Amino acid sequence: MSTHAKRERLLLADLLETAGPNAPTLCEGWNTRDLAAHVVVRERRADAAGGLLIKQLAPRLERVQAEFAEKPYEELIQLIRTGPPRLSPFSLKQIDEASNTVEFYVHTEDVRRARPDWTPRELDPVFQDALWSRLERTARLVGRGAPTGLVLRRPDGQTAVAHKGTPVVTVTGEPSELLMFAFGRQKAADVELDGDEDAIAKLNETKQLGI
Repeated sequence: MSTHAKRERLLLADLLETAGPNAPTLCEGWNTRDLAAHVVVRERRADAAGGLLIKQLAPRLERVQAEFAEKPYEELIQLIRTGPPRLSPFSLKQIDEASNTVEFYVHTEDVRRARPDWTPRELDPVFQDALWSRLERTARLVGRGAPTGLVLRRPDGQTAVAHKGTPVVTVTGEPSELLMFAFGRQKAADVELDGDEDAIAKLNETKQLGI
């Protein structure tokens, strides 16, 4: 049975292939070629991917990603579609599912929602629950840079505190939309915000959400 991560991986590869190398994405400063290079480097070049989390390694990550971006676009798409090499930790189903379900979902939406004519996807409840489970565990991490208190809430009332502080803004939506918001795609997320008007404005404009 296909995992969530595998399904989103294949969907992302198909979208990138259809869009071509120069299409826009929601990742500021990146087109589809840049996004494809990022995905490949993240799971195939552990020596450079550490720059995603460690500031001192960021220059190396930028160099390696630029090198991969110069590869033929079709090659990048194929590397995404076929997945990481056998000896990579990402090749293990459990790690792939834990590490890539959100990664590939968000980047799939980065491609989809950059189009002016995009429409919402119908996501099944099982997948929504899987996304919520991952968001609950990482809420404090992705929300650590919020300029206000931040609470994420599902329509059924389940909540996750992403950042403690006052004033508090409560963001309500399906897990898939809360993920987009919490990962810095606020303007592309279908959510409702409740709280102080100035705090909401600050939260909508901040670039400090996400990993």
